[in-house]
Amino acid sequence: MAADLTGVQAYQAAIRSAQNVAGGSDKAESPEFDFGNLVADAINQTSGALGNAEQLTAASATGQAEMIDVATAVSAAEISLETMVAVRDEVVRAYQEILRMPM
Repeated sequence: MAADLTGVQAYQAAIRSAQNVAGGSDKAESPEFDFGNLVADAINQTSGALGNAEQLTAASATGQAEMIDVATAVSAAEISLETMVAVRDEVVRAYQEILRMPM
């Protein structure tokens, strides 16, 4: 359940950041709304989701975790990882586009 909330929190933080940037707020320049910090937080949350899924998988092997909890944790980790890969692909694509711009 905690892994599900971290993804929601990351999404909400991204929305708040986008709204602050669109509104011209000075908060967009503060460290807590920095794009780098947002990416670092998303990476940490993804790592946590993957770690949680691994722990629950190991616990299920010994009979200490319910299979539904394992499936939920693995699914949340997979979605989180797929989101990070999609964001990475878009950042790389944007960087390549910037490199193609005439000087």
